[in-house]
Amino acid sequence: MIEMIEKTLLAGVGALSLSQKKADEFLDEIKDRMNISEEEGRSLLEKIRKTADEGRARLEQIAREEVEKSMERIGVVAKKDFDILKKKVTKLEKSIKEAGQ
Repeated sequence: MIEMIEKTLLAGVGALSLSQKKADEFLDEIKDRMNISEEEGRSLLEKIRKTADEGRARLEQIAREEVEKSMERIGVVAKKDFDILKKKVTKLEKSIKEAGQ
C-alpha cells in the first residue's frame, strides 16, 4: 500500500520535471519568436523554474498529508509514533522488573 503511494508521488514529481524540460523548450521558442535578450530569457527561465519548484514542493506537501490521512484511516501507525510507544513499553517493562525484585 505504502509502496504504491510512494510510486504515485514519484510519478507526480517526475511529471513536474518533464514540465520543466518543456518550459525550457518553450523559453527557447519564445526567445526566437520574440527576439528577447539573453538576460530577459534567463530572467523568464528563472521565474519558470521558481514556479515549478514551488509547485513541486506544494505537490509533495499535499501528497504527504494525504498519505498520513490514508494511513490513519486504515490504522497504520507512523514510525515516529511506534518508536515513542516502543520506548514507553521498554520503560514500563524495566519498571515492572525492578518492582518485582
